Formats: sequence, C-alpha cells, structure tokens
Amino acid sequence: MADQGANGLRTVGLPQQEVMHNSESVEKPSQTLLPNKMLEQVIRTPDRQPSPQPTHLSVPGAAQNRVLQEEGSGYVAPKFEGKEAQMEEVMDQIEEKGFIPSDFIETETNWFYNELGIDDMYFQTETVEAVVNHILSLYAGKVAAYARDDNRLEIRLDKESVDHAVYIDTSRPGNSSIDGPRYEQRIDEKYLNGSTSKNSYRVETFRSNTPLPGQADQQLRCYFVYKCSFTNPDPGLNETKLDVIGEKRFLQKATKNTIEIYQEIINNAVGRTGPVIEMFDIEGKRDKRLVIAYRQGSAMGMFSALSDLYHYYGLTSSRKYVEQFSNGITIVSLYLRHLPNAISNARHPPIEASVHQIMKEVSLLYCVPQNKFQGHFASGRMSLQETIYAHCVWVFVGHFLNRLGSEYTSLASVLDSSNSAHAEMLSKIKRRLRMDTFTSDYILEIINKYPDLIRSLYLAFANTHYVQTRGYQDDFIPTLSYLRLQVDKVLDDGELKALISKTVVNEHDEMVMTAFRVFNSSVLKTNFYTPTKVALSFRLHPSFLPEAEYPQPLFGMFLVISSEFRGFHLRFRDIARGGIRIVKSRNREAYSINARSLFDENYNLANTQQRKNKDIPEGGSKGVILLDFRHQDKARVAFEKYIDSILDLLLPPTSPGIKDPIVDLHGQEEILFLGPDENTADLVDWATEHARARGAPWWKSFFTGKSPRLGGIPHDAYGMTTLSVREYILGIYRKLNLNPETVRKLQTGGPDGDLGSNEILLGNEKYTAIVDGAGVLVDPNGIDRAELVRLAKKRVMISEFDKSKLSPDGYRVLVDEVNITLPTGETVNNGMIFRNTFHLRGEKQFDVFVPCGGRPESIDLSTVHKVIVDGKSTIPYIVEGANLFITQDAKLRLEKAGCILYKDASANKGGVTSSSLEVLASLSFDDKGFEENMCIHEDGTAPPFYNAYVKEVQETIKENAALEFEAIWREHQQTGIPRSTLSDTLSVAITKLDEELQGTDLWKNEELRRSVLEDALPKLLLEKIGLDTIIERVPNNYLRAIFGSYLASRFVYEHGSNPSQFAFFAFMSKRMAKLDQQHRDLPIRINGS
Repeated sequence: MADQGANGLRTVGLPQQEVMHNSESVEKPSQTLLPNKMLEQVIRTPDRQPSPQPTHLSVPGAAQNRVLQEEGSGYVAPKFEGKEAQMEEVMDQIEEKGFIPSDFIETETNWFYNELGIDDMYFQTETVEAVVNHILSLYAGKVAAYARDDNRLEIRLDKESVDHAVYIDTSRPGNSSIDGPRYEQRIDEKYLNGSTSKNSYRVETFRSNTPLPGQADQQLRCYFVYKCSFTNPDPGLNETKLDVIGEKRFLQKATKNTIEIYQEIINNAVGRTGPVIEMFDIEGKRDKRLVIAYRQGSAMGMFSALSDLYHYYGLTSSRKYVEQFSNGITIVSLYLRHLPNAISNARHPPIEASVHQIMKEVSLLYCVPQNKFQGHFASGRMSLQETIYAHCVWVFVGHFLNRLGSEYTSLASVLDSSNSAHAEMLSKIKRRLRMDTFTSDYILEIINKYPDLIRSLYLAFANTHYVQTRGYQDDFIPTLSYLRLQVDKVLDDGELKALISKTVVNEHDEMVMTAFRVFNSSVLKTNFYTPTKVALSFRLHPSFLPEAEYPQPLFGMFLVISSEFRGFHLRFRDIARGGIRIVKSRNREAYSINARSLFDENYNLANTQQRKNKDIPEGGSKGVILLDFRHQDKARVAFEKYIDSILDLLLPPTSPGIKDPIVDLHGQEEILFLGPDENTADLVDWATEHARARGAPWWKSFFTGKSPRLGGIPHDAYGMTTLSVREYILGIYRKLNLNPETVRKLQTGGPDGDLGSNEILLGNEKYTAIVDGAGVLVDPNGIDRAELVRLAKKRVMISEFDKSKLSPDGYRVLVDEVNITLPTGETVNNGMIFRNTFHLRGEKQFDVFVPCGGRPESIDLSTVHKVIVDGKSTIPYIVEGANLFITQDAKLRLEKAGCILYKDASANKGGVTSSSLEVLASLSFDDKGFEENMCIHEDGTAPPFYNAYVKEVQETIKENAALEFEAIWREHQQTGIPRSTLSDTLSVAITKLDEELQGTDLWKNEELRRSVLEDALPKLLLEKIGLDTIIERVPNNYLRAIFGSYLASRFVYEHGSNPSQFAFFAFMSKRMAKLDQQHRDLPIRINGS
C-alpha cells in the first residue's frame, strides 16, 4: 500500500517489474491511486519569492492580473509622409498592367492600404513594384476563387529579400495550416531558429480586421520579417538596458507602455535558464496579451508551435511580435482572443482558463517545441501533453525495445557473463542485432497509427503523476489533465494490456505499444507537470532492463529529453560519482549510430567507472548527453537544460505555481555527485553556481572539476589522472629494470589534452610518435623534448610543432593533407586515414604505448592482429590511459602475445580519487570554512590549506595506484591470469566485499568505525575539522561507504582477489589487536604526562 508522507506526497514501494521483452504483464507499483490527487492547501506568504531558477512564470490566482491601459498594439509606426504619393504611383502602375479593371483599381488599392491594418513601415520599406505585385496577386486570388467549385479564396504570397521578407496568406481563425505553405514554420527555420546577436530578425504579424469578401470564415494573415539593426550589437549577455540592447525599429515603434513591459521581462530573462512567461489583461476587453522571453537558440520552432498551442484551446491572435535583443534574448508577444464562434462552444473553456492553461503548457512546449507527433497536435486530434508524452515514450522505446530474440538469450546463457571477453562479445552481437528491424522511423510509424491508444496510455500516466495542488476552485485548473481525469475512465494496467491486444494489428505493433505500459510503470518521478521547466526529466526504476543484457543491476536511472538532446544518467550505487559527457555527431548517419549505442555506451562507461572507483566510497556513475544532429552547436544549452531538469527531481519544491510538488514513488532523498568529461569541462562552474542559486544544500559537492575559485581541484592543473597512469608505467620500468630514457614511446592524445600534456610533462621517455586531433608526429631518433614541453605547456596540438626540430628521419602528417611522401619513401594518400590507423601499423619501433586520447574501441578484435606479428605483440608494454581505447577481447589477445598491459579501469583512476577527496572536503567543511580553506582568492592566491590538501591528494593517488599495481603484478605471477582480467577481478572482489561490509555489524562497532575512518580520511581534514565534526556533517551513508571501501580495498590488495576463507578473519584480527594495543597504551601515556 502507498504510504502518506509527511509532505503530503504518497511514496510507493516498487516491486520487481517485468523486463521489456516480456509483453505478458507489466506490473505497476502497488498503489491505490485516487483520480486527481489533492495536496494540502499551499499558503503563500507575502515575502515568498519564486524559485530563482530556471524560469519565471506569472502565477495565476496569486494576485490581480496586470491590466494594459492602452489601446492598440503597443506599437506606433512612424508616419510615412510619402504614403499618398506612393499610393498614386501604385495605382498608375496597376492601370498600366491592365489586369485589374479600371473601375476596381482604386477600391482594391484602398483596401490594401487602409483596410488590412498594414502599418506604414511596410510601405516605407517596400518598392512601388513590390506593392503593385502584392495587390495584383491578391486580386488574382479573388478571381481564381470564382473558378473553384467551392468558391474558396486562397491567397499565398511571399517575397524574400536580403534584409526583409513579406508573407500574406488566407487564414481561418483558430486553425493551424497543415497543408498550406506553412509560413510560420518557414519563418522559424529561415529567420528565427538561428538567431544570434550578430544575425537575427524581428517579426510582425497581424490578422486583417475584416473577413475577405464573400469569405465570412477567412481573413488575411500578414507576416513582415526585418533584419535586426541593433544600437549596440555586442553589449554582453548580462546587459539589460533596452536603449542599449534594443533593435532600432523596435525602439522607434514601441510605445512607452511596451518599453516598460519589455524592460521588466528582460530583467527577469537575463537571470534565467528557461523562459519568462507573463500575461496581461487588456482594459475594457476579454482579450489577453501573453509575453514570453527566452534565450536565442534555446527553443527552435517556438514561434509556429505557439500558434498550434493557442489554436488547440480555441483562441486566435490578432497580432504577434517577435523581438530580438543584442544580449541574446528573444521576446514573443501574442494578442489573444476567443474565436468569434467559440464563445458558446462547449469544447473550449472561457478565455481566462484557456490562457492559464496555455501559460502552464508554454514551459512544456519550450522543452520540445516541435515534437514527433506535432501533426496530431496541430490538427487538434491530440493535446500537447499527449503528443509530448508520446514523443518521450518514442525516445524510450528506441533505446529499450528488446529486439534481440530468444537466440541471443540462449547464447548469453551459454557464455560466462562474468568473463569480460564473453561479455564484450555479447555486447557486440547485441549492437549488431539492434541495428536491424526496429529503427526509430519504424517505431514512429507504429505509434502514429494509434492516437486513441496513446490517449488511454497517457491518461494512466497522468493519473499517477499529475498533482492538483490548490483545490477544486483553483483558477489554474489544467483543462486537460484535470478535467480528463474527472470525465474519462482511467484504465488499470490489465485493462490497458487487453485494449492494446485488441487494437493492434500485428506483433511488432503490440511490442511497441506495450513499451508504453513499461514506461508508465517505470517512472518513479518526473517534472512533466512542473509549471516551469526547461527539459523533461524522468527518474526510472531500472528493473525493466533484461538481466541477460545488463547483468550488473543499476541503482538509479534518469532519462532527460529536450528538442536539442536526449541524455541519461546511470549509477550503480546510491552514493556514486562520475562525469557528464556531451556526444557530438559529424552528420545524420553518425547521429543515428550514436543514438543506437547511447544507452549501452553510458552503461559501459558507468560500469567501467564502478570498477575504477574501487578505492573510493562512491560507486560508478556516468551521464551522457547526445546532441540532436540539427543542434551540434548547442552543447552549452543542452548541458544547462540537462542539469536543471535533473535538479527538478532532486530538490524539494519551494515556490507554489513555480515549482509545485511532484509525485515521488521513489520516496527517498537522492544526491548525485557529478564531474566533467568530454565537452563539459568549461561548464562545471555554471552547474555548481546554478545548484547554489536553486538552493541545493549540497551545491559544494554537486560537481567536481570546478574552478579553484569554487573550491575545485582541477585534474589537468595538478596532473591527477596522469599521476596514476605514471605509477603503472614506472612500476613496469621498476620490475623490469628498464631505463626510461631509452624506452621508445608512442602516445595517442597530444599536448593539447589533459592526460596527454601532463604525460609529456611528467614523463622522461624517448618519444618517437605522437598522434592527436591534428595528425601524426614521428621521429625515430626521438622527438625534440624541449619543443614537446613547449606545446604541452601551451596546450596546443602537434600542428604547432616546429618542424625544423625534427631529424632527417622525422615527419609530420596533418589530417587535411594528402599525397605526402615520408622519409622512408612511403606515400600517404589521406592524412585523416593515416592518423586514424597509425597506432595499428604494426612496426616494431615502439617499446611502450600510452593511449591518452582517442575514440573507444580504437583497437578491437578485428584490428588487433595488425599489432601482432608472428604471434608476438609488436609493442611490449601498454598502459591504457584513455577509457575503453582497447576492447577487452583485444587486450586478452595482446597479453597472450606477450604484451604487459594494464587496462584503463586500473591505470587512470587518479582522477576519480582526486574528485572523491574534493567531494569529501566539500561535505566536511561548512560554507564559511569551505570558502576560507578551499576557494582560491580573487587575487589568484590559494589558502595554505588548499595547497597542502592538493599535495596530500596527489600522494594518495600514487599510493592507491602502487597498491593495485603490485597486487595485479603479484597475482599474475602466481596464477598466470591475464592482467586485464585480474584488474576486473580485483575490482569486483573489492566492490562486492565493500557492499557486504557496509551491511554487517562491523559498522556498529563504534571503536572500529572511528579507527577505520581515522585511517581512511585525509590527515589534513582530521587535523583541521576533527573526526567528530566530520561525522556530524558528512551524510551517514557516505561515511558507511568510506568505511566499506577502505577496508575492502586494503584487504584485497594485500590478500588478492581469491583469498582463503580465513584471510579476512586474520586481517580483521590484526586490526582489532591494534585497537586493543591502543587501549592498553592509553593509560600509560596519561600517567606519563
């Protein structure tokens, strides 16, 4: 049964659910759900402010709506003094053309100039010839209407110039044009979506005041697009003064009242991630003015999608404006009124309720302005909520619909999933199978066939997650979710299953539509109904994942969806840490490949992180953001939306109407520990400050890798990851008694990267080849070290290497070069291919290979034979610094061929150790102590504690790496098991023992607990803060994780991955004896004092 929480939300325990491939039954969390759940009345105190981030929304019901006390549009075009003369010239030219009868020329011209409401700016901008053509075209449309059987008048005019455009179209109020020229979509795509402060367009559009002759249900809709000319084109993103950031035409035309409204909205918008939404009453009318502001480029297709939204609720617009500002803000202003024939129409509520619903749904529209089911929405067949719900499930189905079949399951049961080589082979077979049958387009085609099923499935979703917060008399009642739940029957899961089975036409359709039920039953909480949001986030229960494919169970799973991206965050433990990476795609095909592998790559990266995090309290996690192929330049926008929408599910609601309560079926507080990864290093500071601005109590520890001014310990500045990699390289040299200065070295990942640059700075080998994004640099006699160090300190690619420093045998080939002849006489036809395959050349010219960069699976089972000659590896030693550079099966082949190889999960764990200790410091200090001891001062100087703590972190990294190196070397010598396998075996042994220890009574032994924590915690933190204070401040589950991970790692490193059954007893006996000894010594020290 559901439990009623103290906060008024019901929390429900979720039983094991059916996996995706089983369509027989999908269990929902056991719950007794009342339709339209009511929360306790929320009291809004006068001083309670809206949530500072991410969006701003006028809260209906909170106060009297503001009233605009001016007539007209809020714009006054400067009078065109030459209008009468132009009109005469236009009539003369029309008469010369001879198309319009003389008796009609004056009336047609007068109608165009004075009855359509076109302002003087159009006539001042256009040439006489252009005006003549428009009048002639309009008249031609009228004539053509008489030749049609239905007498329908259709006028479609467009004129596009370099700096402006005009579109005129016949329009039925309240109807979205689906089959017509779709001028609004064209304006979005051609002029608005790509807006920047350097290149943007403003739009004015209005509906004629009177119907077209003989067409009572049709009016003319005119659109005027003008290229912006700003007073100051580059004022800075935080500038808010309209006279500085405004567009010249806007400043010229806008009334004082409009200027005041826009100034207030700009002030709000500059500090937001998402949209600012304001509504105004118009004095003496029921009409409303809706004003929406958002950052340029953050909501593609918004202008046309807004029309679909207000049409759905029975409204039409008399005027619309899109204004651009040079600080990067777009403002859309809509003048909305009821349809003339819809006032008594029972389908549509009063305009006041419709506008409130539109305001609430603007934030949903902002998340996905143009969803995959937009046609159903524009035609009125489905609501915005239903189509965006279907869009989200379409994304979900594309990733999780099981299409592997029983053959895969049979093969998986035969192979050993704990064997990393077997696991990798299964992963590849799975990837190949998933490329067939269910493409995203095929899934979309299936879903599009069943709008009625979607409505029923959506209703079940809404019944679980929609919360009515302010009572039955609330003026903010959502006309769809609330009233539908009142009127329509909500089907339970069994009824939905039967309905799907009855409705679908084949097995494939049933699989896809059943996935909707799986989605519904898996969502534990969502921000779908939060009034303000910037992307849609879902906390999913991962039990629907089939164990055969994902043998290591996930603890937590977030799915985030926006128009610019889709993304996941996966973690294997409650307390887990890992980076957030952004994946870009060179083209549509690359995007399709990346989309298919997105979840599996995320899962594997988090799993690698889990193995890598063996020395630290946090388990493994990872977040991956995949940019849509049309939004490859939106990395920052995507990252900000991803972070903010996840925060929606981590933070309690604070502002009624802004962040309302959500249904939380997880029922437990969650904290995520995140860090930088590919394409996100420069975004971490924003995330940290954003979490603080939204009131997250754990903002200090939310992100690692932040700048030192925020208490971060940058890995690149202090070489944290490299220190760990170097420890393994030095270990090999030490064991084999090698002189590093004579060791010939190959490195992928050049002097521009974190790992690559620090490897150059810390190493002293004889570099003979470096491969990076720019190309390949080779010198068999040794690359000039001083020049390499210069590049590494400057953080630039090998394209800046001074070629005069190469020996006669040396060369450099850049990726954009072709037909290059090497000193050996070999010809390189294509520099890009040469770069991508250089590490596979198989020449015995390197002793050690250290991958510090490169794409995953750069060496796999199909290519590993190129570096094995006559059964022997051409490279004797490999330390894998870059994640997943070599596949597991390829590693095993290399080791069988005699290569000494240490894999990524062991070698590059220095970064995670540094990040973990950064988190620990953030949790241990209060805000004041954190700023005093861990934050770099404004003048760039570091507190003494910070410098000392960094050194302790570096020593800890080296100690942990040395312990694992020795353990793997020793166990390999004893057993002959490949080091790549032992790395995983040790990780599994440590994490398994860690979990067992956390659940034992050892934690309850206070003396043992304190003793272990004193050994595990950094000495400087203990001296500065004290153990008791640390225990008080750090969450208990985090301390328990420190306790378990420290004991487990020390035991396994000392006794191996397969110790005797008495080994742990002996290990703990030694520690308890040490405690007893301390007890016996304590009185002596006291007496001696």
